[in-house]
Amino acid sequence: MNVHRLHPDDDVAVVLVPAGLPAGTRLVLPDGLPVVTRTPIPFGHKVALRAIGPGDPVRKYGEVIGQAIAPIAPGDHVHIHNLVSPGAVASLPRCPLGSPSFSPPVPIPDSTFPGYLRPVGPAGCRNYIAVLPASLCANEVARRIAEGLAGVRPGLDVVALPHGHGCCQMGVDLATTRRTLAGLGRHPNVFATLVVGLGCETLAADELAADIAPARPVEVLVIQVAGGSRRAIERGRELLRPFLADAARLQRVPCPAADLILATECGGSDATSGLAANPLVGCLADAIVAVGGTVLLSEAAELLGAEHILARRAVSPAVGARIWGITAAAQAVAEGLGVDLRGAQPTPGNMAGGITTIEEKSLGCVYKAGSAPIQGVLDYAEPPPGRGLYIMDTPGHDAESVTGMVAGGAQIVVFTTGRGTPLGFPLAPVLKLTANAGTWAAQCDDLDLDASGLIDGTVQREELARALLERLWAVLAGQPTAAEILGPGEIAIHRLARTV
Repeated sequence: MNVHRLHPDDDVAVVLVPAGLPAGTRLVLPDGLPVVTRTPIPFGHKVALRAIGPGDPVRKYGEVIGQAIAPIAPGDHVHIHNLVSPGAVASLPRCPLGSPSFSPPVPIPDSTFPGYLRPVGPAGCRNYIAVLPASLCANEVARRIAEGLAGVRPGLDVVALPHGHGCCQMGVDLATTRRTLAGLGRHPNVFATLVVGLGCETLAADELAADIAPARPVEVLVIQVAGGSRRAIERGRELLRPFLADAARLQRVPCPAADLILATECGGSDATSGLAANPLVGCLADAIVAVGGTVLLSEAAELLGAEHILARRAVSPAVGARIWGITAAAQAVAEGLGVDLRGAQPTPGNMAGGITTIEEKSLGCVYKAGSAPIQGVLDYAEPPPGRGLYIMDTPGHDAESVTGMVAGGAQIVVFTTGRGTPLGFPLAPVLKLTANAGTWAAQCDDLDLDASGLIDGTVQREELARALLERLWAVLAGQPTAAEILGPGEIAIHRLARTV
């Protein structure tokens, strides 16, 4: 086939030929629709299968992705010139069609993974000493402390976690920063933490250390008390040497797969993300949930247009209402800034890759969640209270979203990308896959798995799902991801208000 129609009720199909289709190409579809392209259509973009009038809804994934703003003939290119988000013109009823369908979960390679047991909380897949600044004022000292000790012992590393917050914040932003940093300090992949403060910031270093202390060994270093940066760097390294000696004695042991918290993320999305890469991660998510593990779906702004699908999977009406609530709140925040969220999404890269509206983007994004019931909705950086599938209320910004999920306890991140991204994270391995053959060819050093065989039909989903699970288990056992090799990754903490 040169195009793919995802659902029998769809008004469009997606071009699968890497070079795109020239005008005059007859579409090859299972139902033999006699459609010929009227204009050139790029790879990943949509072609109309029927006549669509101005104001008519347009469906993909069996759901409404937008509203036509011009006449569209069979064979026309359907994109931003003739299709807009339904919310940008008028409200259309949600299409009550089915959720994405998935095969039974592919079995995980082992009921255990080789991890590091912790005195409190689940096991980790890495064994780090964290140097955690209480505010950005302590970032450079934290970096210098870690640089002087990094790599001194095989299989053990000292990792600095610089960020841009912790001072001159108030209210919900200060609480979010504190919760996020505390979650990083007591993360499963962390053996012990050194909290470094300047001494006069809003988020005091000793308060942050007190949040971490019940779960991890922790020390506090205050630059103003130590006598300035150089003395603080020297003192910080002294404080960490006993932690390094203790952590070096810890060995990997079999840990229950049910201890796993898997974060899912997509960034630099294109049409291949929703067609292949995200459904592949959905298979992985179902496999983890099936053995008692936990999976996190994120990016509230990129659930807009798919809330009805997710709400039907909620374990209670209250959880369903919360799902609707976080997308409405994301829209309200944008409106408060004078921005139409539907007009700000998708990004230019998403649109170049064939995604036209936020609804289309969201409907592809939610495939990452597989098919399990949704147990609850978490605040940013909130640890899940139980096992199963949860949604975390994060922004669509990739680094902020990943930071929130890792701070909530995710030991590992699986990240799909159509356009390609080098994004990583200092504390948790980020395993990246793409279903775009061109992106894999151009950027394979930043990626871990090529799933483009799902697009050209050379590989079955079950085969790639097994390959993804095997790669996941290898990473859990210590195999570095492409992002870890590039290192060290980015931390970005979500905030809502101005700094004062």
